[in-house]
Amino acid sequence: MLRITNAHKLSIARSIDRGTTEQQCVVREILAAVKESGDKAVRAFTQKYDGVTIEKIRVTEEEFLAAKANVPIEVRSALQEAADNIRAYHQHQARTSWFMTRESGTMLGQMIRPLQSVGLYVPGGSASYPSSVLMNAIPAQVAGVEKIVMVTPPDREGRIAPAVIVAAEIAGVKEIYKVGGAQAIGALTYGTQTIPAVDKIVGPGNIYVALAKREVFGIVSIDMIAGPSEIVVLADETASPSYIAADLLSQAEHDPLASAILLTTSQKVAEEVAFELERQIMNLPRKKIAEASLRSHGAICVVADLEEGFAVVNRLAPEHLELLVEDAHSHLGKIKNAGAVFLGPYSSEPVGDYFAGPNHVLPTNGTARFSSPLSVDDFIKKMSVISYSKADLVEHGEKIMRLAETEGLTAHAKAIQVRLASVSDKF
Repeated sequence: MLRITNAHKLSIARSIDRGTTEQQCVVREILAAVKESGDKAVRAFTQKYDGVTIEKIRVTEEEFLAAKANVPIEVRSALQEAADNIRAYHQHQARTSWFMTRESGTMLGQMIRPLQSVGLYVPGGSASYPSSVLMNAIPAQVAGVEKIVMVTPPDREGRIAPAVIVAAEIAGVKEIYKVGGAQAIGALTYGTQTIPAVDKIVGPGNIYVALAKREVFGIVSIDMIAGPSEIVVLADETASPSYIAADLLSQAEHDPLASAILLTTSQKVAEEVAFELERQIMNLPRKKIAEASLRSHGAICVVADLEEGFAVVNRLAPEHLELLVEDAHSHLGKIKNAGAVFLGPYSSEPVGDYFAGPNHVLPTNGTARFSSPLSVDDFIKKMSVISYSKADLVEHGEKIMRLAETEGLTAHAKAIQVRLASVSDKF
């Protein structure tokens, strides 16, 4: 089921689907129509692609109440506790403005301001992802975003999964719109008669959503174009093969393109994990998906030692990295590239997906080499502040002019010269 491969040949980098020319044309047509016709186009495309006629695009207060009544109290309680954990973690990421003043009187600083409005895309239809609501909405709230709206495709009955609505309410999102696909991205970008335009769009979606986000970037900001999920487990002889197999399968069941890789210093662990995978996969409802993932993008690799294991990890830069090794904490400093690191036998990856607090929106496809998990920083902007003193302008003005003239920008130089002339006998 899993290929045994040489460590130096390992790769989880898959080309992110950029869509066919036909798909790109469809997305551009949808975006243009939504820009031109607003709600009319949104309803037409929802009927065409989701097979449902939407009378009221916005989720009503009655639907909020009905959702709460239809979600078991133990689920609501778990969602609330998860939200509390996520909020507590992200509050540590909050930034403040800062200023410094020199003896000369010059003041320099940086002002932190939240984005004014953000749109959350939550996959829907036949699926339900309340955890995505919490992970995208809460850091925006912590950042201080004033307006947070959510879009999600309805099912064939024109409804939104009750758990998704409850999660939105817990996260403080009061505006939910029953629209998905490229038309939802267009609505959040350009605004319609019902759906407001926003400054940034976050959240995962299918290829049409990804292409639409790529298309509108620059008019609005986006979070990332995420690829399929991936996990790398680095284990030694102390690791439990049943734990490892379960965690590999937790990612393989996402998508046939998902990647699940074991690096281990122990041939015995490698063989036992292969056996455990065969055993555990038999009872999975998503067995076919997991099998396809393991067959095409999975691997078990025996490395010479942990040093080689860490070298491979840092080259792969995985979305999720589990360290199932003795004294895992002592090795944390060896990790340079990973979206999220899970230390020890009880830090199973789903703990991070749902409950621990850190964000589960993570860089994929090796982009952890240069990018980070979704955070409060994604929902703020920074403004530089310069209050230059007369004394510093006199002292440094000629240097500024010289640099401007070096670039051939004489008007820049004269903007300094005119000020120096009014405060110095030299001009």
